[in-house]
Amino acid sequence: MITLGIERLLENPPATLRGKRLGLLCNQASTDRHFRHSRDLIRERFGAQLTCLFSPQHGFFAEKQDNMIESADMVDPVSGLPLFSLYGEVRKPTPAMLEHCDLLLVDLVDVGTRVYTFLYTLAYCLEAAAEQEKEVVVLDRPNPLGGLALEGNILRESCRSFVGLYPIPMRHGLTLGELALLINHRFDLGCRLSVIAMAGWRREMLFPATGFPWVFPSPNMPSPQTALVYPGQVIWEATNVSEGRGTTLPFELFGAPFCRHDQIMAAISLVQLPGLLLRPLVFEPVAGKWAGQACVGFQLHVTDPVSFRPYRTTLALLQAMARLYPDHFALKPPPYEYEFERPPINLVLGDEELWPRLAAGESVMDLEEQWQPELADFDQLRRDYLLY
Repeated sequence: MITLGIERLLENPPATLRGKRLGLLCNQASTDRHFRHSRDLIRERFGAQLTCLFSPQHGFFAEKQDNMIESADMVDPVSGLPLFSLYGEVRKPTPAMLEHCDLLLVDLVDVGTRVYTFLYTLAYCLEAAAEQEKEVVVLDRPNPLGGLALEGNILRESCRSFVGLYPIPMRHGLTLGELALLINHRFDLGCRLSVIAMAGWRREMLFPATGFPWVFPSPNMPSPQTALVYPGQVIWEATNVSEGRGTTLPFELFGAPFCRHDQIMAAISLVQLPGLLLRPLVFEPVAGKWAGQACVGFQLHVTDPVSFRPYRTTLALLQAMARLYPDHFALKPPPYEYEFERPPINLVLGDEELWPRLAAGESVMDLEEQWQPELADFDQLRRDYLLY
């Protein structure tokens, strides 16, 4: 059994917290193994030192369903503390917000994928804390995808956005604490940063091996299985293909009314897709794309999480869709995550050359092979920041 950063904080608080006014960046998934919320645990341990709360995308209660649905500042109904939204009027804490605290604790559940915005909320907090001479302490948690496998291309500068600010691969193999250390140091943010590491977590651990209960960090991340497919299936957000929002299995389902099972299976037959069974089905979303319409598609059943390659899988499916259904398949137009001009597909893929190459029929396996040198460089880079 692992011990989380929040649990280690309570067991042995660092001296740097003594006498400090504390802020806490969290949401409803920020709990210990007994489902006790970090806000309540910190209030019990530090009393009136906890002076304010901050929340990321989807709101404190993870109630906002989709992208660019903002949350307002509020008063936390349990503690009576001010709760500042970092996915509303601002995405970076303002000086007025940070006036409420001397040190910001960060306790967020991440899902190990470049485009998940909690990472960039953390990054903006590091920037703001450096500017306002505040400290940040990250309470570390597991990467549900483990800490070994890396997958995908490195983000290009031209594709920087709130779903990708730094040159990391889609599946980065780092915990949030490790990412904070890497970003703060490599990109000279200058924040006074420390990480309270977990005890007992090993890099080969996928989430089920941790023995820890899953608490969904965002409304369409209901299970560890969702997180496992997300590094690929998130790509559908940039298209008119349903990623399963509006169903009980977001990201595990995908499809559209214009698809045909046999055609898609034939089109991807030459791509090696280990650890996966694609089960044909029809589903009808109750919200989102194609709401109320029958979508022909598949459910991803991951049979071997270690060998499964989510990014490769969805790139192959994306390429097949574009080739098979040129009159029906479409890319989503802007806006996407506060970017109003650049195509969402480029922001999600992180390389504006990748979609044209896929659309031209270039082999997914060949593309993946071309990324290996930069993945090796990133693997070498990240070693300076590994805590486990």
